[in-house]
Amino acid sequence: MKRTSNILIVAALAGGAFLASCGNKGPHHRNPGKIYVPDMYESRAYEFYSARLASMKPVEGTVKRGAMLPYHLKAEDTAQANLVRNPLVLDKAGLDEGKRLYDIYCGVCHGQKLDGNGPLYKGGDGPYPLAPAAMLTGKVMGYSEGRIFHVITYGFNAMGSYASQLDIEQRWKVVGYIKNMQNGGKAPAAAAPAADSATAAAPAVAAAH
Repeated sequence: MKRTSNILIVAALAGGAFLASCGNKGPHHRNPGKIYVPDMYESRAYEFYSARLASMKPVEGTVKRGAMLPYHLKAEDTAQANLVRNPLVLDKAGLDEGKRLYDIYCGVCHGQKLDGNGPLYKGGDGPYPLAPAAMLTGKVMGYSEGRIFHVITYGFNAMGSYASQLDIEQRWKVVGYIKNMQNGGKAPAAAAPAADSATAAAPAVAAAH
């Protein structure tokens, strides 16, 4: 009988010690103690880089998350390009970015005032003998958003393509800036963005062919 009592006392003490060890030891209610193989418990940060993989092109037909859909029209599809609308709804920040890109890539020929008199032409005294098109007068005033984008993408006459310098979104921002300036610098009317820039609705202004 006495032996049974001793066993119960020892069991009670052991149980109490066990429960005490499970008690609140801090804000996380646990004490992990020592970590065996800490490199496995808390792995070191590792930034993967492979020169071969980094230089690979995206899988054909795929679109990077957050990127705009690709422009599917070919250089000869001018008539279809006339019907394309700008898929971006640009606020002041977007127009400012369009101006910045225009000044860098377009202003050297077409002029920062969009007058066709950039540093390369310089009223006929510059190194470029052909007068670039003015954006605020002449036939370009009749160009649709899609036609201007198409010209930036594939080039036209003596002007080469700028698709390698400006991605799709940047080209549309330049287009938005040009059209805004053609509109007297007024904020463009809001329009719902197109799901695919090559299948958007036709613009209200008739485009020049």
